[in-house]
Amino acid sequence: MQKWSTKDLTLAAMVAALYAVMGYFGNIFGLTFGPVQFRFAEALTVLPFLFPVTVPGLFVGCLIVNLLSPYGPLDIVVGSAATLLAAFWTSRVRNKWLAPLPPVICNTVLVGFTIGWAEAGGFTAALPMAWLVNGLSVGLGELGVCYILGLLLLELLPRISYFKPMLADKSLT
Repeated sequence: MQKWSTKDLTLAAMVAALYAVMGYFGNIFGLTFGPVQFRFAEALTVLPFLFPVTVPGLFVGCLIVNLLSPYGPLDIVVGSAATLLAAFWTSRVRNKWLAPLPPVICNTVLVGFTIGWAEAGGFTAALPMAWLVNGLSVGLGELGVCYILGLLLLELLPRISYFKPMLADKSLT
């Protein structure tokens, strides 16, 4: 297990706080929850490509935001786990153009299921269609956030001299 420096812990905590603030801000406009989501905070899920130490911060930030979820404990657990899985997977990706893909896939499947479950009322005959429709809707929003805002972060952050010493040792192609 790697030893975490104070700088690593601070970066993870700042990402958690930023995710929570962005998630709550988006909720004011109705963009954070529901079948049509454009959760701006999800753009941060590409950060583990550059800074693997941000994985737990993303999980904690998402967990804090999901405490407001209208889908209850299932979204708190499954939605937060989707972000944790996506962040961990993103930290393992080697190509920046593929870095936004794990959050898109994880949220399409897992958050789509969570919303579908809530709409269908559990394991009913309506669940597969509700899962599919909500998964596609969430996935499209996630695609927009991660591939537009997320790639913008991946392009700009390495140019900031403060972050250069903290970057993961990857070719930024």
